[in-house]
Amino acid sequence: MSTILHITARQAWQAAQSSGAYVAPSLDSEGFIHCSTAEQVERVANSFYRGQNDLVLLRIETERLTATLKWEAPVQSSDPHNNLVFPHVYGPINIDAVEKVVEFLPDASGTFTLPEL
Repeated sequence: MSTILHITARQAWQAAQSSGAYVAPSLDSEGFIHCSTAEQVERVANSFYRGQNDLVLLRIETERLTATLKWEAPVQSSDPHNNLVFPHVYGPINIDAVEKVVEFLPDASGTFTLPEL
């Protein structure tokens, strides 16, 4: 079984549990929900979420997703690693596809490291 990861605010995950599906703002603005692999998530967190203290990491079982999953390169990137592809979920993430939720807190300097999954 394959897993992908998604970083979100704890409050957004709590709201998703009430509604039955998780929807990130990027689904409306870009048409998909950004996800990462375990190898990519630290770089993503430190680029976009540095110092934020209210985050959780969703571990998503790809075979359980009801929405379409595509592996794509970033549209715009100044990252020298932009030849990497990222998992994008084209629709809401159904709650039963999330197999684990882990607190995702930065260290004292605001830097993230991958927690035990």
